[in-house]
Amino acid sequence: MEKRKRGTRRKRDRLFLTVFFCVVLSAVFLFSINMYIKYSIDDRIISSEEAASLDADCILVLGAGVLADGSPSHMLEDRLLQGIDLYEKRAAKRLLMSGDHGQKEYDEVNSMKQFAIDRQVPSAHVFMDHAGFSTYESLYRARDIFKAEKIIIVTQGYHLYRALYIAEKLGLDAYGVPSDPRQYAGQRGRDLREGLARIKDFFIVMLKPEPTYLGDPIPISGDGDVTNDILKTTEPEEGRS
Repeated sequence: MEKRKRGTRRKRDRLFLTVFFCVVLSAVFLFSINMYIKYSIDDRIISSEEAASLDADCILVLGAGVLADGSPSHMLEDRLLQGIDLYEKRAAKRLLMSGDHGQKEYDEVNSMKQFAIDRQVPSAHVFMDHAGFSTYESLYRARDIFKAEKIIIVTQGYHLYRALYIAEKLGLDAYGVPSDPRQYAGQRGRDLREGLARIKDFFIVMLKPEPTYLGDPIPISGDGDVTNDILKTTEPEEGRS
């Protein structure tokens, strides 16, 4: 009886050690992926002054939450202000607002475009990607729908590493300018989710699946108003070029 108990204990101990080492190895593996993504594209994160000389095809502003009244959240507002600043510094002649407009009741991109128009950016210079449902899809569509090759990505720093890594794996010549002028509530949770998202996208870019929607090309060099759906602008005609 005692011998059987000792045998059971040894089996339990071996199982515990096996599970423990699997957990440790998994944690090391996942941590290594995160570090690899961050350090592999670190040199692509630049200042707005450095970006001003790039002459990129577009400034890609990645979407974030909008409030019930359609106004941007603090995070999205800071991305938009940084994108507009780069536009005014002539880093690119076009802005590409990419976000979630999958439902009539929730619309990031029209709010983003209107925000830019309200700050004197010509409507024709602002494109909307209504199907930018994820970072991966925004970048895939920037390449295949909007025919961008050289881009400047604007988002918060913690998110920029993954966006730039995806862009590189999709063959885009991408640079990133972080928009972090303030601290945001709940950042610790976002950092945790972002770590998991990096791991997910590390494998997704190996497979390169098509996004939810594709469609006919809309070259970013053209008129951004072709992407309008419900937006009505009142800017003077002479503001367009």
